[in-house]
Amino acid sequence: MKLPALTSALLREWARRYVWWKTPEEALRRPERIVRQVMNLGSFEDLQHLLECADPKELATVLQRAEAGEFNTRSWHYWHFRLGLSNIGEAPPLPVRVYEDLGEAVS
Repeated sequence: MKLPALTSALLREWARRYVWWKTPEEALRRPERIVRQVMNLGSFEDLQHLLECADPKELATVLQRAEAGEFNTRSWHYWHFRLGLSNIGEAPPLPVRVYEDLGEAVS
């Protein structure tokens, strides 16, 4: 997915702050992951910047492609409501990881 309104400089800055376990170059290979980290952990200023720069449809796609562990419950519910994907209290369950060998889901 491309996020044309988000510059590589901005994504690089966010990568340094929100994807601290990777180098910015590694993080930039998955810009959606950077955006999800900002959506989940971002400062008020970074969230405002994200909302100004990114199309809500792009953010909805980023949210819907989230993997297990990328969002906390509060952020998951907020973004589903904020982007018009659900009503208050009606967000879908958080993504879970299923280990086929064990036959169980792990969040």
